[in-house]
Amino acid sequence: MPAELLDHAKSARVAGSYLQPMLEAAAARGVTAQALEQAAALPAGTLEPLPEALPADIYVKLLDLAARLADDPHFGLHVGERVKLGTYTVYGLILLSCRDFGHAFEQTMRYEQLAHDLGRSTLEVHGGLAGYTWHSNYPARCRHLVDSVFAGIRVFGNWLAGTALPPAELSLMHDGGDPAGHAEYLRVFGALPRFNATANVAQFEAALLAWPVPNADVSLYPVLQQHAEHLLKQRAAPSAAGIVAQVQEAIVRRLAQGQVRVASVAEDLGLAPRTLQRKLADAGSSFQQVLDEARFSLARDYLRQPGLSLVDIAFLLGYQEQSAFTHAFREWSGMNPGAWRAAGR
Repeated sequence: MPAELLDHAKSARVAGSYLQPMLEAAAARGVTAQALEQAAALPAGTLEPLPEALPADIYVKLLDLAARLADDPHFGLHVGERVKLGTYTVYGLILLSCRDFGHAFEQTMRYEQLAHDLGRSTLEVHGGLAGYTWHSNYPARCRHLVDSVFAGIRVFGNWLAGTALPPAELSLMHDGGDPAGHAEYLRVFGALPRFNATANVAQFEAALLAWPVPNADVSLYPVLQQHAEHLLKQRAAPSAAGIVAQVQEAIVRRLAQGQVRVASVAEDLGLAPRTLQRKLADAGSSFQQVLDEARFSLARDYLRQPGLSLVDIAFLLGYQEQSAFTHAFREWSGMNPGAWRAAGR
């Protein structure tokens, strides 16, 4: 495992409720919680009753051990099939309060960390296609982990929709195991994934993002979101403000030198780019958000200095063109920088 992931694994956790589908799948195949504890050299009573949380690396280890004890080459798929609303803690309730699937994906990227630290989600839309990527914090050979995540998404997505969703074009980084057993992937996902891919991606028609969640109670969303944000702050404290401040300082130092990149700021802080992005996500932020906030703050300071032209300010903020700065400032403030400067005077 790369060094940056090892550092993360020391503090990564899986919620007890997220552990439940694995224990159920194991029990259905004759493998008890006690047997798993013994195989993993865990103290008796670690898994039953359910703990409040479990170290994420132990969870990944248990997946492989349970698959071996159960002699089930598709154990990860069978774990994912047992996912329920309560599996995802408050994050699952938030999904049930979303107006449509696009909103649900947004909430996944924000709140999945309340259920686990196994990886993070991103979503990109290009034309008529959407691509959901799950960035695992563990090596690609951890096949049961990735299978459980995507099978869980498939099962829970169908449940939210109240019907079977169209099969996604699925690409997975692992090798898929014995080809003789690939029919199980076809049964669970509705289409055979492409294995040995460069990323774990589900590609589907972007129109699906507008599908409504038929049984959603959108009136609950504000209350649930407020609770989830409180939980995020509890998780991030006390380090959250620290990492955001450090990134902002590094950005300010580098802006006048040209375009600011994640890799260069991560290098300044002695972190791998992926580790930096994860730390910012845990703090409820992102690199782009911190960059925009730093630029907006500096831009207002620069605009108060009459000796600086808009071209000068654009350069100082790391933009190649004044038009790019003008567009960004309009997004931040609702007005052009020239109008903002005039209003200030």
